[in-house]
Order: sequence, then structure tokens, then C-alpha cells
Amino acid sequence: MTAPKNVLAVISPHVGGRGIGAGLATLFPEGATVTVVEAAEEDPAALRSAHAVITALAPVTAEHLAAATELELVQCASHGFDYVDVDAARERGVRVCNIGSSGAEAQNVAEQTFALMLALAKQLVPAHTALVEADWALPRLQHSLTELCGKTLGIVGLGQIGRQVARRAVAFDMSVVYAGRRRLPPETEAEYGGARHVPLDELLSTADYISLHAPLTDETRHLLSAERLALLKPTAFVINTARGALIDQDALADALEKGTLAGAGIDVFDPEPPTPALRLLRAPNVVLSPHVGGVTRETLVRIALAAVENVAAFLAGRAPQDVVN
Repeated sequence: MTAPKNVLAVISPHVGGRGIGAGLATLFPEGATVTVVEAAEEDPAALRSAHAVITALAPVTAEHLAAATELELVQCASHGFDYVDVDAARERGVRVCNIGSSGAEAQNVAEQTFALMLALAKQLVPAHTALVEADWALPRLQHSLTELCGKTLGIVGLGQIGRQVARRAVAFDMSVVYAGRRRLPPETEAEYGGARHVPLDELLSTADYISLHAPLTDETRHLLSAERLALLKPTAFVINTARGALIDQDALADALEKGTLAGAGIDVFDPEPPTPALRLLRAPNVVLSPHVGGVTRETLVRIALAAVENVAAFLAGRAPQDVVN
């Protein structure tokens, strides 16, 4: 970097706050002045002088962008970028990047997806709870236990993470169908056990497990609406390790309460953390986790390095990777 550059690291408290931010700051090369905050508006002077903002699930709004008069880049330390006002950034000529091509989160999100699928198929949560309460629940649970082998997995969004999920599905002898804007080349589909590209509604009506791996945009918000959830088989399971707002959470709770859906595994919520009023917290046949799909020790290191390297490259005059706007 030829001249000092100011970086504002905005780390939301629910993903570690200043503690995580302090570690992140040490990864930047000399010549970068890094200020760590838990909300972008916390230090107005640092926001005003920032050349780059690196954010970990902390909102960057149109108001923040207007106040950041020196800003050139917003770097999301995640695959998702829905917490940044991308349109406002575009209007101000500020580039927004994620870490999509790094694959930093792909391994663990795929593992979390299968952890939720297996927990639902094997009824691990009710089995554990029953045994703790001295209830030998085998006679009651055995009729709802299922296998992944031979089932159809429908993947919505076969990007970096979706492909890792598909690889694991092949190992479990599952059939893979996928929905997305583009069909993959036949040779790539062959790598995933002959995965088939189908319309979304066909995927929803035929798959035994539906796993969401799409970004949250205006077009994908409530992608699984009440109308689309009604397309699912009553024996189907929904898995969401992407973004909470991809699903109409009340509609999903309705389906679970009415028994028109076998179950759901949910790692992401809208908002996060969820409020106590969220009906999914009390819905039957759900397995819930607190957005842990991207936060193993190994994953956090990969995410931090990918985000910092992209910002450092940009501040040094090189083209940033994974520009989403």
C-alpha cells in the first residue's frame, strides 16, 4: 500500500464482537489502520474516514454509506451479503464483495446440512430427550426413523456450498436434483451422481429433502412461501443453512404444526438471534442450531484470511474478487 489506508472492521456481537475483531485486525499488513467496532455507527469518525469496511453480519445501511465519504469497498466476511444495502453502495460507486469463490465456509455448511438431515432422519433429538427422561422411546420412534440412502435430495442453489452438499449426497447413495438460474455442464452433473437440473416447483414436489443454498435477494426472499411449502410431500424435510428469510417462517411453522411436512432442520433465522416469539422454536419435528454452519475453528480462520486478503489486495491497487454489485 502506497499510502495509509483506514479500515473499519464491524463485527456483530452475536458472532464474537470486539474479541473476534481484534484477532481480525492483526491479519492486516502494515500500512492499514484498523478500527474495530460492533456497529458501523459506533465510531462516526472512523466510519467517515474508512476506505474499506469489513463486516461480519453487521448491517451496513444507506445511512452508513452516506456517512462514509472516503469509502471504496465493503467486504462481507461471509458468502451472504444481504445485510449490506447493495443498491445504495452501487449508487455511491462503492464495491461490495463476499468470499464466495474462496469456498471458506463450504465444507462446514455442507457438514452442518448433513448433521441436520441425519438428526431428522434418525430422530436424534427426541430420542436423546426421551432417554434423559428415563423413557425408552424405541417403540414410539421406530415408525418415523428413515434412511438417507435411496432418497432424493433437492438442492436450491448449486454453487460452492451446494456442490459440497451434492458430493456428500452421492456418498450417501442419494439422488440429486437441483434448481438454479443455470444448468451445469453435463460432465459437472456427472460428478454429482448424475444430478438433474429441474424447475423449482418440480424439485419441491418430488424431493425427500430440500436444502437451501441460495443467496438472499429481493427475488429469493420467502422463496419457500406458504404456496410453495404446500407443494412438498408430507414425508419431506426442509433444511436451511443459508439465510432465514428464504423461508416464510410462520408458513413453515404452520406446515409442521398441521403435519403436512415431516420436519425441518434450521440453522438460520430472520432476525438473528431469533426472538422468543418465533413459532419455530416450539414447532414439532424441528432441529435448530444457532447459525453454526460457518463458525468452526477451521472455518473462521479461512473466512478471516479470505476477507482480509481481498481487502488488502484492493487497498494495494489490485482488483478485488467476488464483487456482488
